[in-house]
Parts: sequence; C-alpha cells; structure tokens
Amino acid sequence: MTDTVDTAAPDTAGTGSYDYDKLYIGGQWEAPHSTDVLEVFSPATGERVGSAPHGDATDVDTAVAAARAAFDSGVWADKTPAERADVIAKVADLIDARMGVIGSLVSAEMGASQMDIATLQQLPGTGVLRAYAEAAREYPWVEYRTGLFGQTKIQREAVGVVGAITAWNVPLFLLCNKLGPALAAGCSVVLKPAPETPLSAFVLCEIFSEAGVPDGVLSVVTGGVETGKALVNHPQVDKITFTGSTAAGRAIGAACGEQLKRCSLELGGKSAAIVLDDANIDEIAGMLAFYGLFNNGQACVAQTRILVPRARRDEIVEAVIAAAKTMTPGVPSDPEAKLGPLITSKQRDKVENYIRLGKEAGATPALDGSRPEGLDSGYFLSPTVFTGVTNDMAIAQEEIFGPVLSVIDYDTVEEAIDIANDSEYGLAGAIWTADVERGLEIASKIRTGTLGINWYAIDPSSPFGGYKNSGIGRENGKEGLESYLEHKSIILPMGYTPQV
Repeated sequence: MTDTVDTAAPDTAGTGSYDYDKLYIGGQWEAPHSTDVLEVFSPATGERVGSAPHGDATDVDTAVAAARAAFDSGVWADKTPAERADVIAKVADLIDARMGVIGSLVSAEMGASQMDIATLQQLPGTGVLRAYAEAAREYPWVEYRTGLFGQTKIQREAVGVVGAITAWNVPLFLLCNKLGPALAAGCSVVLKPAPETPLSAFVLCEIFSEAGVPDGVLSVVTGGVETGKALVNHPQVDKITFTGSTAAGRAIGAACGEQLKRCSLELGGKSAAIVLDDANIDEIAGMLAFYGLFNNGQACVAQTRILVPRARRDEIVEAVIAAAKTMTPGVPSDPEAKLGPLITSKQRDKVENYIRLGKEAGATPALDGSRPEGLDSGYFLSPTVFTGVTNDMAIAQEEIFGPVLSVIDYDTVEEAIDIANDSEYGLAGAIWTADVERGLEIASKIRTGTLGINWYAIDPSSPFGGYKNSGIGRENGKEGLESYLEHKSIILPMGYTPQV
C-alpha cells in the first residue's frame, strides 16, 4: 500500500483518495506482477475515489500458493472451532467500531448513503459473522453412528482453499458472507472483489488480520473477469463461492463441473410480492415500494413483480406510486435522498432500455422514471412503475437490476401462485395478507428459497439461496457453514467401542 493512502475516511470531495499499488497476499502487502490498474470513480459524483492493482493469473497463482501453504500447515484449520469463532466475532466488533471509515469508503465506491450502508450492509454483515461464529461453536464437528458394521466416526473437515468472488451491489455484506463461513470452517481464502468496489476489500482484510486470522490464510487479488477466471480454473483451489449474475454463474458452474470442483452460486432473482385481497394497502404500500426499489433496485432479492388482485388494482397502484414518488434519488450526502445511483453508465443504459422494452410491449408507465435534474454527475434514475404488465414480458421475466416495478393483475390465488412460479428464478418473495396462516399455506407452494409474510429479510441464522437459475447451495446458518466442509466417515473395527 502506498504512503498516499488516507487511513482515515476517504475524501469524496476529491482532495484525497485511496490508492493501492500492492496486493494483500498471505497477510503481507506484495507488489503485483501485473502493471494494469483499476481506477475507481464514484457513481454518484463521478469523482475519483482511488485505485487498485488489476491482478493477473500470476498474482492469483501467488495468492493461491500462499493459501495452500497456510491450509496445509494447519495454522488455521487446526485451531478449534471455538477459537476460530472468537476471531470471527471479533471481526464483527471491529467493523462496528470502525464504520465511520468503512462506511465512507463503501459510500464513495458505490454511491449509497450512510443510512443504507448501515441497514443493508453493516447490520446484516456483522450479523452473519456473529451467526457463523455461533454456528461454528454449536456445529457437530464429530459424531458417532451405529450402522450395519458397528460404529462409524463422522468427521467434518474444511474443504481447503476457497476462491471467493463477490458482486458490487452490497460489498461489505458480501465480503462478510463469504469470509465468515469459509474461515469458520477452517478454510484459507483468496478473495476477488468486484472491480467496481475493490478498495473496501483491502480495508476489511486488514481487520480480519488484526482480529487474529494468521498470515497466509487470507489474500485479496483485485481485478476483472480474467482475474476471476484464473481463480476459478486454478487447480489448487478446492471450492469457488460466487455472488453475481446468472450468466456469470453459469460459466463458473460449468468450469467447476469440468474440474469436479465444489461451488456455491448465489445468483439473480425476479421475485414476486403477492398481495392478497385482504391486505391493508395503506399499511403496506410503503413496504411494497421499498422491497422493490431499495438499493435502487440493485438487489438480487428485490421484489420487482407486484402481483395484485384485479378487483383492487387501482387502489394498490395509486398507493404504490405515491410511496415510490417519495423514494427520490440523490447523492450520499443529501439527507433527503432515498435512492443512490446505478453503479455505471452502462448499467443505467441497460435499465433505460428495459423501460423502453416495457413500453413497446404495451405496458403502461403509470410512474415514468427519468434522469433527475441536477444530478448529471452521477448515474441516477427515478423509479418507474409499470401497469398492464403480463408475465411473459421481458420486464417481468428478466432481472433489470434497477428501479423498475411491474404490477401484474390476477383473478384467483391459484393464478397468483402460477404467475409467481412462472420464472426462471426462485430467490425471494413475500406474501401480504391479514391472515398469516393463509400466507403460510401459499408460501409452501411458491418455488423460491426465501419468503416473508408481511415483510422480508435475510435472517443470518437461516439458510439463504435460490431455486432454479437463482443459484446452487445455501448461505447463512449451519447450512452456510456446512457448504465449506467435507464429510469423512471412519469405519471402526467391529466390536470396538469409541472413547467419546
């Protein structure tokens, strides 16, 4: 790290920046093999935030070698689960203590407000770390079973070296949700953060080191697509964990399948919020808009399809539009702003193209979003709410990752269930009703990995993941920890009684 790095909060006014000219490999700052550089600019202001090395295959190889050596040495894997849990819990405490610095940097990288970072990244990020620490303490690492031949010892062991690749939309949370379970399991990790938000990863890895993760166990190699491919294809990487687009997930899954390499894929979504005929619209309209538009729609769990009973469509649309109008875009320093920018100009163009496609398909923009005046320096869009949407339209089937809601009418609950399930995705969703038991009955028929009744959240202690093209595997809770473990059966001699 150069001596120009500001170790206090980054200056988003342009008078300072985070500039890294080294990679964090094996607990040390190392000069990269690559001479290419990632330049980071704020999507909210266009101002320069900093830079990081654009690591290449040689840099990945160096990091993987350090991770392999650390894992094979047992410096981390041989610690007790409780010892690893203590370190991970300490990381959560350090993040909370330093959120001034961390939050400012994350805000500069991705344009979110400090409030959004606190609620959508810090709270769930430290929550999953503490939940993984607790899971490690409680998990049955060793058990004995009586079978056909007598006693068998079942032993759970770390999968080995993990390559973790994260997205840019909630970088703090995603880093915690990859590093927490991998380290709790005893693995070594090479992390490749998204090229749009690489700088916060360096700050976070130093916190893991300070908390007690030994040298060699954690490395960060920043870079783009080719860097990620080098990590996925490295023969000494035992498992890949990835959060990002379904298209990229398919490519990673195919590569891992070719190598018979373990992988976990947390991918896209096109989730449905099913409003039942007994729902109190005045009470829920704000939440319907929020769960579709939070983080400017740049969330895999965003509930961008709102399914409404035809007889109540007009009142629901009116209430949702009123709520969406209050979610105004603005720069992170604006206390009145409710939405940040889209991450890049390319992403904004993509969202605007979907809005055009919706209009061409016959949907009505009851609230027609646009580029707001006075925010020309960033990639902002105000919300769009479409009515007259049928579920076969592109805006109802494809993940837009922007502030666009599609209201879809239904006549019967059975039709609503069919519409919700008529998707290549199955990640999240919610059911809005005055009758919780009725909501639970409907939830059992929705093909999606997580659902909420009259709200939605990702619980740190409960499994999170998707059906269908929303991914493979689960994160959070003991299921998330278990995805980083191998199960070994040791058959004991017949008649032998183990000393437990």
